[in-house]
Amino acid sequence: MKIARRALAGLVAAPVLARVARAQAAPAVVVIGGGFGGASCAQALRRHGLVVTLVEPNATYTACPFSNAVIAGLRSMEQQRFGYDGARAQGITVVHQAATGIDAAARQVTLGDGSRLAYDRLVLSPGIALRFDALEGYDEAAAATLPHAWQAGPQTELLHRQLEAMEDGGTVVMAVPANPYRCPPGPYERASLIAWYLKTKKPRSKLLVLDAKDSFSKQRLFEAGWAALYPGLLEYVPLSGGGRATGVDVAGRAVVTEFGSQAGAVVNVIPPQRAGAIAQMAGAADRSGWCPTDPTSFESRLLPGVHVIGDACIAGAMPKSAFSANAQARVCADAIALLLRGAPVPEPRLLNTCYSLVAPDYGISVAGVYRPAGGVLADIPGAGGISPLEAPPATRAAEAAYAEDWFETITADAFG
Repeated sequence: MKIARRALAGLVAAPVLARVARAQAAPAVVVIGGGFGGASCAQALRRHGLVVTLVEPNATYTACPFSNAVIAGLRSMEQQRFGYDGARAQGITVVHQAATGIDAAARQVTLGDGSRLAYDRLVLSPGIALRFDALEGYDEAAAATLPHAWQAGPQTELLHRQLEAMEDGGTVVMAVPANPYRCPPGPYERASLIAWYLKTKKPRSKLLVLDAKDSFSKQRLFEAGWAALYPGLLEYVPLSGGGRATGVDVAGRAVVTEFGSQAGAVVNVIPPQRAGAIAQMAGAADRSGWCPTDPTSFESRLLPGVHVIGDACIAGAMPKSAFSANAQARVCADAIALLLRGAPVPEPRLLNTCYSLVAPDYGISVAGVYRPAGGVLADIPGAGGISPLEAPPATRAAEAAYAEDWFETITADAFG
């Protein structure tokens, strides 16, 4: 596979916003969610000359890609934080409030202070919500003891501190959910980097990975890396071996499975997920908890005039990743510009590239190319590729460096 080195080439008073949006000659688009999908889409829409308002309650975005390196002590949390000055410099209105309601019929968004934003088109990029009801005994309070660290920020730092505080010889237990969830290879990169941390800092310790499935993204590559780097340190238990978590015992610091419980000095529980809260509230999500969309424009199949991108949408074969969100943002912005002019929307081609670290100098990757087929996004046969299973250390080190390049490029594109 040919691996690309580069993966991608001010608060306004809320009561005034609705009046401003309608006073402009150009159509108005509101984007809810300032992550890789929403921030990228807002900038792409602005390049089409549209009036764009980005609604994001946090003044700083904390990136999930590379947050596993923070857990392992390889990066600082500050390196994961990005602001919205770049969006403001392009003429995008950034509103740091939560969206609390959507009236799709009236084409209005309600904000936390009760004010409303009018729109001609709306983009939802709310990311994920954790399903705290999915595992018995696991809720937001339990996460303060048994962190998920699946939304980057304080939970990431908590898991890192717990690893630091653990005595050498302790056991780390990870619980991985069934599909779908944000970043399919993410738990296995996390397991790899925790194993690296234990090997270098606490070599008498062990890592136990309990998985609710039997196969996962880049499995042969990860397992080859584990066998080479972490023999006897990392134990992987799949679904067929009794790895599915059914609950947690917070007091006992244990993950409960159908066949017993596994206690650890440090326990990382990654729960099942669904689309972010505003998507649920708006009625854009179906019974699966995710949002069905048209694969050509990412317009919601449930709410006309509303588009859903990123982790929240049902994208067929295209995984939930930062790169996918960025690619969908561009396609969605182009489609909106055409739809607002009454022009037809051509069938898109979308790319996803995903890098993972098995160790700081050991990278692996997979790439896929997708097109609409059967109402969803499907793989294009023969396109994309994966790192070679047998590769010299120099190749693995090069891919680790490409991962750094990718992160710098995508964050600059979304937030720069």
